[in-house]
Amino acid sequence: MITLTAGEIALLVGGDLHCDRDLLISRAPVFDSRQVRPGSFFLALKGTTNDGHDFVAEAYRLGSMFSLTTRVIDGPCIVVKDVIEALSIIATFVRSRLNNLTVVAITGSQGKTSTKDLLSHMLGAVGPTVAPTGSFNNDLGLPITLLECDERTRFCILEMGARHRYDIARLCKIAQPNIGVVLVVGTAHFAEFGSQVAIAQTKGELIESLGQSGTAILGTYDEFTPAMSALHSGRTLTFGEKGSVDVRAADVEMREGRPHFDLVTRAGRAAVGMRLVGAHQVSNALAAAAVATALALPIELIASSLSTAEITSKWRMQLHELQDLLIINDSYNANPASMAAALRTLSLFAQERGGQSWAFLGKMHELGESGAMASADIGTLASEIGVDHCVVVNAPEYGSGVGPMQFHHVQTVADAAVFVNHLAPGDVVLVKASRAERFEFLAEEIQARWISRGGEVG
Repeated sequence: MITLTAGEIALLVGGDLHCDRDLLISRAPVFDSRQVRPGSFFLALKGTTNDGHDFVAEAYRLGSMFSLTTRVIDGPCIVVKDVIEALSIIATFVRSRLNNLTVVAITGSQGKTSTKDLLSHMLGAVGPTVAPTGSFNNDLGLPITLLECDERTRFCILEMGARHRYDIARLCKIAQPNIGVVLVVGTAHFAEFGSQVAIAQTKGELIESLGQSGTAILGTYDEFTPAMSALHSGRTLTFGEKGSVDVRAADVEMREGRPHFDLVTRAGRAAVGMRLVGAHQVSNALAAAAVATALALPIELIASSLSTAEITSKWRMQLHELQDLLIINDSYNANPASMAAALRTLSLFAQERGGQSWAFLGKMHELGESGAMASADIGTLASEIGVDHCVVVNAPEYGSGVGPMQFHHVQTVADAAVFVNHLAPGDVVLVKASRAERFEFLAEEIQARWISRGGEVG
């Protein structure tokens, strides 16, 4: 963060200063008092279960210079009407001061975090780069990420999520992105938006925010995203696997569950062999490559970066190699597209290893009226691609499949974990559900039970 005084911050946000105005702030704020570092300040947020005002003393003890609060506390503070709004004002100001910073904003129904991780690895080799470690993609996370930047930062990569119309437009006013990436318009958050058209309109707010000098990066995996080129009068690059796009993948093949392809741009052709798991990573890699192409990075650097990048965000197609068992932990989130991709990856791994495939599946949330049909389609897909067992936790909408696949419907995660007793050496397990289902605990339980049976971490 660029250095500001407490007095300058109070003036920016129109707050009441209850501390030394000359206090120097040199680090981005935090909202978890356990993460306070000397030089930062603490955001006293009031949630449904906890009130940040109860933790200001701990934050001060750990090095917080002051707290941003909505009431006077016993300690240094700046009092404002709305902490989140004040945070946005500070971030907007800091962004306006960083004229040499290139901000890359990414949105889409799926793939934002994986694309961010790939791009962070790639741009980090070019210059100082800031990117969120998790999915900091809203009114709280995005400003905090932006405030991690200072005068030395060359690139800032931001995710932009939305649950309502104009959410992304509001984030763009803060971030002022130079490059806007729309990956795909799917059906995630269908319940909030009501239609895919409304989802597309919201994702398009990112492209509308780009000025004449900005660059739009558009995927070609649905009918809505390419049409967003009409929202922007500046430079546009497209990516996908069609011959007509600017950045494409040719000769795609899967080896040990990982994509290998030739990256093709106007600069030439280069081989990519990814370490990330799943065919769906091809589109994420192409999005990152398109951003790098817009920045005029050499195609050799782009290809080598895509080939060496590792997963840095938790619970996204993470592989846990145990003795004679592979667990694919993709428990962070789920929608029809990502569920289908994960099942295909499971099937590929099982075929290569010669064991049976086990899909432990939970609910896909926020699909609205289409949820039941979409879930039933996933159950049918699992059968069609040869998944051997589906253990479904409290989600009868997946149905019972077709053909030889065995469906096991249970009510709780604990019930699902019992099926570890039926796993055999060489089997492959996928654990996937929407975030609210907390399936990371199921993945941990499966691992612990397998080890207790005599298996070891490989």
